[in-house]
Order: sequence, then structure tokens, then C-alpha cells
Amino acid sequence: MNKSLKTNFRKLSNAELNRLAPEEFKEAQKIPLVIVLDNVRSLNNIGSIFRTSDAFRIEEVLLCGITACPPHKDIRKTALGATESVAWRYFNSTQEALKDVHDKNYKIAAVEQAENACALNDFKVDCSKGLAVIFGHEVQGVSQEVVDFCDAVIEIPQFGTKHSLNVSVSAGIVLWVLHEQFSSK
Repeated sequence: MNKSLKTNFRKLSNAELNRLAPEEFKEAQKIPLVIVLDNVRSLNNIGSIFRTSDAFRIEEVLLCGITACPPHKDIRKTALGATESVAWRYFNSTQEALKDVHDKNYKIAAVEQAENACALNDFKVDCSKGLAVIFGHEVQGVSQEVVDFCDAVIEIPQFGTKHSLNVSVSAGIVLWVLHEQFSSK
């Protein structure tokens, strides 16, 4: 590497990032987006989804079925404190969680590969309503019983040889796109 090259880039310190304290985050306005984890088994994936949910200031994470709850050292390892800032609740079944968000007039969408799914880049959020987005088990995905409860199914277009993305990677991609739509309203 040529060290004589000068750039106009300087890494920012954490203090310069002007991030909210956890107490400020709890009081800050959120985008009306709820993440539902349908039997996600990996503690690291759960923690990563909490951290991404914090980054995009989502409303809440609903943990369902076998999805583990904080506090847990492996969730904490990837969440880096986001379990303290992001609101969360546990439900024995995903259907219970979906009934809860449905009763609040939220639209419900699964991230899954399914007939008649809408490509993420074509999916349009009705920003006048809340949206619950479901991410599923690392091997089995979102269960068909849960997909049957949905208003929409969103698919992330993929062009390689693999059939799926890691659930926490999928969450990061989807949350970025949806955050952009909610933020531009």
C-alpha cells in the first residue's frame, strides 16, 4: 500500500457519532415496524437482529417459540447492549404474537420464498399503518401456518447458487429497505 496517498477520510470517534443513550432511545420516536422471530434458534442471530433493530430504531422485537430471550451471554455477545434499548416481548407461539399485532391494525409480512411473493425492491409499505415483519427458523424458514396468517410475503432476490441468506443478514437487508420507506414519508 502506498502510504504517501492522502485521503479526505478520518474515522470518527464514538463520541462524534452522536448516538442516543439507551434511556434516550427508549423515549425516541420509532418507526412503526415490529420484528417477529418465528422459532429462530441461533443466539448469535437473535443478538444480531437486536443490534440491527437498534440501528434502525424499530419499535419492538417479538420472540416466539424456541427463540431465546435476553439475558443470555451469546445474545449479549452480538447485541452489544441492544437488548437494553430495544423493546421486546416473548410469545409461546408466533400465532399469538401475530394476533397481538393484528389487533393493533398492523399489516403482517413474512420474509420467505413463496408463490406470489413480492420482491423486496418492489415491496411498498403503507406508511400510514404499522408493519410486522416475520423472520424464520434458520433451516425451515417461516412456517406455513404463519405464512397463511400474512398480508404479504417479501422475498429478497438472490442470484447465486445458495437457496437462502443467514436470517440476521436477511433482517439487515430488509430493515434497511423498510427504514428508508418509513423515513421518507
